Amino acid sequence: MARSDRRRSTVRASVAAALAAVLLAGCGSGTTGSSGGGDDDDFTGSVVEPPFEVAATPLTDTEGEPFSLADDTDARLTLVFFGYTQCPDICPMVMQTLTSGLNRLSDEEREQVEVVFVTTDPATDSAGVLRDYLDRFDPAYVGVRSDLDTTATVAESVGVFVADGEELESGGYDLGSHGTYVIAVDGNDEAPMFWRQDTSAAQFSSDISALLGDA
Repeated sequence: MARSDRRRSTVRASVAAALAAVLLAGCGSGTTGSSGGGDDDDFTGSVVEPPFEVAATPLTDTEGEPFSLADDTDARLTLVFFGYTQCPDICPMVMQTLTSGLNRLSDEEREQVEVVFVTTDPATDSAGVLRDYLDRFDPAYVGVRSDLDTTATVAESVGVFVADGEELESGGYDLGSHGTYVIAVDGNDEAPMFWRQDTSAAQFSSDISALLGDA
């Protein structure tokens, strides 16, 4: 087995085990990681107990500066999504719903939340392409990129699997597989919660308000 194949097998096994633990935690009761919040049933998002420890590995933002999901996320709550700009359906849907949810927050709450989009297609998503894409949702959103191996390592730390993609004969692009979760990163550089792709704007808003109140 080639080195890259062994690596992908290891990543798949690690992520599968992590997500299994997350799903089990989401079915029970407890607290939202380090936030000390209430019962899991109070949230639409899935509570991670214990929370994921976010990798400090630096990526690069659209200004060409190093950006770590652990060291450079200074907001009380950072929402992270792994996707790509050529994604025809799920990525824009999740980003638009998340944006609508954030627009429901009070001005005070909104100022405490940062959004980071990590591209899983660095070959296509240059800094300029990524910046133009995010500006359609909110110019304040942070876009980051790196080589696929580095991106996969960071994604794995928060339970997201990223696979290689390939160009289709039709001219489209099939990324193969990538996570569709929005990950919450708190001030302790831990990820205590994630939301699935079918989360509504109202559900995002409710959960985010509760997390900010508990933090």
